[in-house]
Parts: sequence; structure tokens; C-alpha cells
Amino acid sequence: MIRVLVADDSATLRSALSALLAEDPQISVVGEARDGVEAVSMARALRPDVITMDVNMPRLDGLGATAAIMADSPARVLVISSVSEHREQELSFKAMAAGALELIAKPASGDMRAWGRKLAESIRLMAEVPVVRRHRFAARPLPASLAHAGAVDVIGMVASTGGPPALAQVLGDLPGDLCAPLLFAQHIAEGFTAGLVRWFSGCCKLKVRIARTGDAPRPGTVYLPPDGCDLEIDEEGLLRAPRAPGPHYPSGNRLLASLAHVHGARAAGFVLTGMGDDGAQGLLALRNAGGATFAQDESTSVVYGMPQAALACGAARSQLALEQVAPAILSLCRKGTSK
Repeated sequence: MIRVLVADDSATLRSALSALLAEDPQISVVGEARDGVEAVSMARALRPDVITMDVNMPRLDGLGATAAIMADSPARVLVISSVSEHREQELSFKAMAAGALELIAKPASGDMRAWGRKLAESIRLMAEVPVVRRHRFAARPLPASLAHAGAVDVIGMVASTGGPPALAQVLGDLPGDLCAPLLFAQHIAEGFTAGLVRWFSGCCKLKVRIARTGDAPRPGTVYLPPDGCDLEIDEEGLLRAPRAPGPHYPSGNRLLASLAHVHGARAAGFVLTGMGDDGAQGLLALRNAGGATFAQDESTSVVYGMPQAALACGAARSQLALEQVAPAILSLCRKGTSK
């Protein structure tokens, strides 16, 4: 059984969550917390496998509760947030930086049972993720395999679970005058892209934008696709943001494959922390086209699934610790070295 603690200041939503989760035979709700203070205390006493965390609560909000839980009695935290409230989204992304694994939209009017099934699926998936504390590691030298024949013109980055804080760290380590654009495929629930853009903007000196089809990607700018869309480069080197056909979006494979097709050896690709194997085949296409390709290492990944898949199929030239990604980007942009 997966032991779940529900934290929400709304008695109605707590009861609804508990009833919906009780329908899943693999899940047992072991406690209900009315605010962040109770959530911290019950996490310590009950040691749940997963905590569903509201962000806007009295006495102690979801951000403070997540930070305290991860420091004292670490658990897998799933943040449940409104997509319409800017403050809730801001707190939610900060909670992810403090150690929360996933961000789920609060139910709108509609089929609550379908929403409950989706939440239960997320809980089952997150229960498989090792519980980790956030660490910032000391700088390490770049590997010799970073050498690449020529500077790159564009960088694609793919991430899923654990990705927002990882990408925020990379962005915070880059200068505002970076001489290449960054294109991101970060898996995220629909409704949260604008909040992610605002959060990234506050973490770095680069410009962070939602991509628009037909725009030319500019140096020193980070592009994310609109909600529910993929992000690609077309034959003319312009941005495309088509509606995503699959359940998991944006597609890292589609982004990196487009860079391989259009830019080839003048592109770099990074597959960071995440569950599953998205990005592996796109990164392989980029490597076969002569591009610079890397995967995040296991020690700094929240979930090693996507980087491991990229390594297993031969797509990644080598692994990089998270703190090495920004220096690698700078090295690839500034100058080329012989293979």
C-alpha cells in the first residue's frame, strides 16, 4: 500500500481527496492535515510515502511545510495548486525548488472522479521515485569528452520530474548575454507554463519567453512552448509550437530531432532528470547529425530514467552533473575545439 497524507485547509477538498483516493486499492490515506503546521507534524509522526500539499494554507503555507518536511522527515510531495492564482503558482514552483516532485492543477468544474483517477496515477508513479533532499554540489571540472568541433548556435534541453528546479539552477548560472537561444521541453501540467516562465525569469538574467510560431529564436533568450504544445525548429530556423498530440508534452524527442534536422553539428542537446525515456531518440538523432549531446548524471538527478535511457541507446556523448551543465553550455557557445 502507498501511504498518503492529504494536506489542505479546505475540509470539503480534504474529504473529497480522501474519498477519491480510497477508490484506488493501492492507496491508503493515513492522515489529513488542515494546515502546514499539522502537515509537518503528521509527516514526522506518520512517515507517509506521498503527501498531497495545498500551497495556500493558514499558519504555514505549502512552501514552508514542504521545506520543513524535506529537512526533517523527507517524503514525496505533490503540490496541488490553482492555475488561475499567480501567488499560488509562485509558491508552488518555490515548493518544487524546496523538494516537491510534481505540480498538479486543482480540479475545475467537471468530472471529479476522472481528476481523482489522474491524481491517483500520479501518486502511484511518484511512489516509485527515491526520496531525495535538495543539494547543491561543489563545482567539478568539465569532462574531456565535452570537446566539440565548432561552437553551437542553439541549445535544446529536455526534463520532466525534478526538472523545474534543475533548469532554474542552470539558468541562474548563465549570463544574460549568452550568444545562443535555449529551447526547453519541460513536461508540466497544462495551465502552469506562464507561472513557470515568471519563476524562471526571477531566477536568471536571461529573457524567458513563451514561444510563438514564426518567431526567430534570439540569443540570450529562453523559449518554452505554450500550454499543451510542442516546441520545434522549422526548415527556415523559425520556432514552431504545434498542439501536442500525445499525453506527455512538450515532447523532448520532437524538439531535439528538429534541432538535429535543421542545425546538425551546430546544435547541443541535454536530457536532464525525468521519468520515462522522452528525449532519448531525439538526442540520438542529434548525435548522429554531429551535434553535442549530454545527459545528467545519476547522482544529481531526482529521477534518472530519462538520462539513463539517453545513455542506454548511445545518444549521450557523456554524463554531466547538474552544476556542470551551465559551464558546458558556456564552453560550447564561446568556442569550438577539435575532436
